[in-house]
Amino acid sequence: MKRITALLLAFSMMLLCAACGKTEEPAQISIEPQEAQMKAICELAVMDCYYHNVAKYKEEDAAGFWFLKKDKHFWIEYSGIVRFGIDVSALKIESDGDEITITLPEAKVLSCKVDSSSLTEDSYIVDKKSADITAEDEQAAFAEAQKKLEEAAANDKALLTKAQQRAQTLLEDYVNNIGDVVDKEYKIKWIYIDEDGKPSETGAGGTQTETAAAGA
Repeated sequence: MKRITALLLAFSMMLLCAACGKTEEPAQISIEPQEAQMKAICELAVMDCYYHNVAKYKEEDAAGFWFLKKDKHFWIEYSGIVRFGIDVSALKIESDGDEITITLPEAKVLSCKVDSSSLTEDSYIVDKKSADITAEDEQAAFAEAQKKLEEAAANDKALLTKAQQRAQTLLEDYVNNIGDVVDKEYKIKWIYIDEDGKPSETGAGGTQTETAAAGA
């Protein structure tokens, strides 16, 4: 993923050189970490994860009458794709000389869906004592599977932490690359916030808010 930061940095330098080529007088080029580029890095730093799970569907007394009543009872085996990442609208960067303050939000579920291609006739396992299953029942089970997938992903602290670490590492690499180009040593101060924008006691990997050295 370091290629992402390197490509963005190279592209920025090309634009700066192109702009300077239009002037007759040589211009002083100032290269500093840019918020727009850092947000672009976070947009690329998404993490797609595949889940495989089983959802249960049960409806009591769905058919028959009296003591002949039967329940509807079956399982649906499915796969899902969840995308974890950073809400770039909450990402903030402040620069003060050689100190860069980055406000990094918690990672969250950006998108979540059941992979419909993973569903076949064999995906539905019907109990032998179950009443007949209709297409509407299968649709209801599919909706329940989607709900369960979203809940499982939102509570997967390990993957959420990993997604935040991924974004933090790429941002730090970007600042380091800038420092290498301009021969400057930057210090990064990380401020972690939760989904409500409030300060978080710990950040990626359980690391408390701190100032970390970066650069040449």
